[in-house]
Amino acid sequence: MTAILTDPPASEPVTLAEAKAHLRVDAADDDTLIGDLIAAARRHVEIATGRALIAQGWRIIREDMKAAGLLRLEPQPILSVDAVTLRRADGTASVLASDRYVVDLATARLRMLASGEPLAGSQVEVDVTAGYGSGASDVPAPLRQAVLMLAAHWYQHREAALADPPEPVALGLASLVRPFRLTRVA
Repeated sequence: MTAILTDPPASEPVTLAEAKAHLRVDAADDDTLIGDLIAAARRHVEIATGRALIAQGWRIIREDMKAAGLLRLEPQPILSVDAVTLRRADGTASVLASDRYVVDLATARLRMLASGEPLAGSQVEVDVTAGYGSGASDVPAPLRQAVLMLAAHWYQHREAALADPPEPVALGLASLVRPFRLTRVA
């Protein structure tokens, strides 16, 4: 399964003003750097948890759909399924009507319904909107705090080489993201 970002988030879970207050930075000299660190920290937390923090578009591709037609959607949480496209081995593609599949947003699973058309060997593309919502206030506070902590750590330790041994990221970071980490049971 492959997931491709099709529509990046329009905002970040932490504002520049929040990050600057956390860092105790008043000057605007490093605004671009701090903004970039916020985006990088958000992405790091998203990868660590398997979750999208702010609403963003993704295309999930399953190369060889099994006959059962069950597909786990990631990243989570899923806000909506926007389109499901079936690509057959002969190269033809069709966007499926919403009555051809069932989505369980709570478990982030999509099940293709029987239609007489074989699924085995077909590629399925699912376009979804994932994230907690479009605003920073939609993101759980522990994940917002993790983004702040990581951005602050990177801001304070941005030199390529340090004279002293580098400090580890605050131990609290793992504790903040662990409850949100997606796990798989085989």
